[in-house]
Order: sequence, then structure tokens, then C-alpha cells
Amino acid sequence: MLFLFLWAVNSMDELRIAIGQVNCIVGNIRGNCARIIEYIEKARAQEADIVTFPELAVTGYPPEDLLLKRGFIDENLKALGELAESVNDIVVVVGFVNRQGGSLFNAAAVIYKGKIKGVYHKALLPNYGVFDEKRYFEQGDKPLAFRYGDVIFGVSICEDIWHKEGPTGVMAGAGAALICNINASPYYAGKIHVRAEIAKNRTRENSVFIAYTNMVGGQDELVFDGQSFVMDKKGRIIAQADAFREEMLVLDIPVKELGKGIKGPQSAHTGKRVQVIPVSGRVLTRKRPALSLPDRKPLEPVAEVYEALKLGLHDYVVKNGFQKVVIGLSGGIDSSIVAALAVDSLGRDNVIGVFMPSGYTSEESRVDTRELVQNLGIRLFTIPIRKVYKSYISTLRSVFSDLREDITEENIQARIRGNILMALSNKFGWLVLTTGNKSEMSVGYATLYGDMAGGFAVIKDVPKTLVYKLSWYRNSLGDVIPVRVLTKEPTAELKPGQKDSDTLPPYEHLDPLLKDYVEENRDLNAITSRELSREAVRKVLRMVEVSEYKRRQSPPGIKITPKAFGKDRRMPITNQYRGK
Repeated sequence: MLFLFLWAVNSMDELRIAIGQVNCIVGNIRGNCARIIEYIEKARAQEADIVTFPELAVTGYPPEDLLLKRGFIDENLKALGELAESVNDIVVVVGFVNRQGGSLFNAAAVIYKGKIKGVYHKALLPNYGVFDEKRYFEQGDKPLAFRYGDVIFGVSICEDIWHKEGPTGVMAGAGAALICNINASPYYAGKIHVRAEIAKNRTRENSVFIAYTNMVGGQDELVFDGQSFVMDKKGRIIAQADAFREEMLVLDIPVKELGKGIKGPQSAHTGKRVQVIPVSGRVLTRKRPALSLPDRKPLEPVAEVYEALKLGLHDYVVKNGFQKVVIGLSGGIDSSIVAALAVDSLGRDNVIGVFMPSGYTSEESRVDTRELVQNLGIRLFTIPIRKVYKSYISTLRSVFSDLREDITEENIQARIRGNILMALSNKFGWLVLTTGNKSEMSVGYATLYGDMAGGFAVIKDVPKTLVYKLSWYRNSLGDVIPVRVLTKEPTAELKPGQKDSDTLPPYEHLDPLLKDYVEENRDLNAITSRELSREAVRKVLRMVEVSEYKRRQSPPGIKITPKAFGKDRRMPITNQYRGK
């Protein structure tokens, strides 16, 4: 009875929860922990009771085969212990890699006053799309709840909340009215709405609040968009962090809405026993000034993609130790939007353009390139390739004798340009940004060792029709891309009078078809097109399949659709299946 009395006299009226939406770097364990400690102090300065951090925040996400290195796991555990020693009068929930025996677990530690009070192991391991967690981790089977003052809260990790059969109901059955769900949920366009719907289902099913903490930042092909939120029992988002930037989100939840006391260690949902771990029974009554929550306006869909590309590009360049990037400018829309993104994410002083005219380059392309460069304020090198091209043709004349010109001569031009860009990269340490879009990469309308040569493919997962929308959006912020670039017919300018439409269907017809086949996984019989004949559709699908060998050799690029080439879509190169 004395124990219960102490709980009562030390009750608090509101629980102040903070979400540390931080940008972690895979493998930078010390740096990640320093960032976490910095945000813990920010939360303490705002007198928060609980602060949460993303999934695997200590190691960065996804660590992939670093998890197979024993030293990596050891350093992560040592860093967590040191982090715990620095925690004082605030509850910290943070993701790390735990090891028990010979098994690894995707884990969350709950820390208070220098001690790890409990460790939760992720129960549901995603193994689809970009996720490969069953390769590394064992599945957790012990749901936990924690008691802090009058509040019982549960801890779960990412996928755990996506399924009704996950641990949310088990924790709620043990009295938890708040679920701290920590995530490293990668971005694709509109995903925030999918997350919100999933969380809404869990809140309504279990009468719980959910504090959804998401990572932010770029990691190779992935972008983590943040947009952490707190949702009430009715499925309403009552507070939300910004998209694509670090932030500390802090809000108060009335304790009376979180319930009091333990309903019982036996879950009413599944019959599983739930351990409820005491964090602190003696909680100081705090008189804190009221918080004013910022009014968040969601980004428009095209603006959201633009910000994702900016962050993904910035973090790939900076986290990999580059400062400047170089882009081959053609006077076309793809290279123009890549240049605009580079300037917006890295600054104009760190972007170099290279214009490499050939005998087929139009005067319009020269003028449009100069205008783009002037508008962006970037440095431009003009390096003509006509003499180099003639040298190639002369060198190959004896071998190519009596053969007509074809795509070979077109590709030589593209490869000369690729060589020039890579020479500049080698000499000056600049990162080459390629400019191919998803539509072109899908059907192989790109040249290996030519326009595909480079270190990072910014718009690799952006369909051509979306490239136009992004370009119009960027100009709405201030005109940088020449209007003619936005309106002229696309062309590679590798032979006289060439247009993309000579080889491909119009992009407004091609992109829906590619979405059906690549992202929706539909076969020929399930794909219909009012604009394209069945034979034209069959030809496009054939182009997609025979171009897999090219895509395997392309640089990484930023994922912004539900299914990107690479980790999302893994097709064999040697593949004779063509469907029905």
C-alpha cells in the first residue's frame, strides 16, 4: 500500500514527450551518439519526460553487412552503454543492435538515470522491397511495457505497428495507453498518408496514443523523410514534425487520457504475458510553461518529391566526403533539373556544368545551356567533342568499312562525353551526377559508359512526365530553367533531326505503361492502353526486360516511387521468361 501511495503523491498532470527526429549516418556510431546526446539535452531543456529516437539510431539504417562484423556490433554496444551513463532525469528510447548469444536483434533500449531499464526486440522483421532484415536479425517474441509515474507505455519498432497481429494490442492489453514506435521508414511519394492510415488503425483498435518517431536523411538510394507525429486515440494527428529536416518535436499529453494503473500482466488480446518494467515511481511534479505547437502545412506532392531529391543528393555528396559535383549539360530538361537540384541542395559554388557540343548540337541547345548556367550562377566549361569524334571514326574506319552508320556512332558520342566528365572527376575530385530518368532507364534508352557514367543518378527513379512537373515547380520558385527547355520536344541530338519519339512512345503514354509493369507488376494481358497497340505495349515490355544488364551497371539513385530499380525490383539478367 505504501508503494501505491508513493505513486499517487508523485503524480503529474501531463506527460511531456519529445521526438528526436535526427539524421544518422550508417557506421558513424560515435557521431550518431553525439547527435543523440545533443538532442537529449534539447529535450531536457524543454523539461520533457520522455524522448524517443529512430530505429537503429546508434548504428544508422540500414547497416546491411556491417552487421556481420563483430567489431561493429561491439562498438555499437559500447557506445550505447556510454550513452546510457550520460542520461539523467529523462526517459530515453533509442534504437540499437542487441546481441544475445550468437543472435542479433533490431532493438530499442529504454534508459533512465544512467541505467538501461529494459530492451525490446523487434517482433516483425520486414523482408520485402528495400528491406532485408531476416538476413541479419532474429525475431523478438517478448513484448514489453514500461511504467513511468502514472503512465504505462509500450515500445515497438517500425514494422511492428504495420500489422494488426503485431505487439501493439498485447501492450495495450497490459495497460499501455501510449506506444512509442521508433522507425527508419524510407520515403516514397505520398507515403506519409500510408503511415498515418496504418497508425490510425492501431490507435482505434487499441485505444492508444502513438508517438511515431521517424529518421530523417539520405542513405545511398534511400531518403528518410522524418514527418514524425503523435496520434491520439481517435486517430487524429495532434502534432507533426517537418519533412526532410532534423527537428525536436515536443508536446504534452494529459495523463488522464493515458489511463492509470496496470490492467493486468495478461494480455486480453493474445494471452501472451507482458512484462511491465518500472522505470520510475517517483516522478517530480513539474510546473512547466505551456507549449505552442507549430502549424504544419503538408507539402504539395511535387514539392515533396523535390525536397526528397534535394535531401538525398545533399546527403550522398556530403556524407561520402565530396564537396563539388559536375554535370554534363545538354540544353535538355533532364540535365537542367539535375543542375537546379544540385544548386538548391549544395550551393552554386559547388556545381560545375560541362557543355560538350557535337556536330549535331543545335544552336537552341547552346543558347538554352548558357541561359540555364547564367540563371543558376554556376561555372561552365565548354568542351567540343567534334574533333575527338572524328578521331574515333578514323581509328575505327578499317574495322567498320562497308558498314552503314547506326546506333554505334551515336553511342560513341555519348561515351566521349562520359570520358570527359570522368576525367574532370579524377583530376579535380568532383562527383559526376548522371541525368537519366526512370522512363529512359526502364527501356534502356541510355548508353553504358556514356550518359550512364557517373557517381550518382539523381533522377534515376523519376519518370519523365514527373521531370517536367518538377521543372515547372522549380520555376515557380524563381525562373531558372529556360521556358523553351520545358516546351521543346526531347532529343538526344546524336544524329540529324533525332527525337526521343523516333524510338519511344510519347512519354505521357509510356509512363503509365511502365508504372503498370514495373511498379504494379502487371503482365501483358493485364495492361491496357487506349493510345498504344498491343504490339507497341509488347515492344516496350521487351525493352524493359532486355535492359536489366544496363541497370545493374548504373550508379545508385534516389528512390521516390514505391518500387525503384535495384533493391525493390530484382530481376535476373539472364532471363528467358516473357510471360504469356
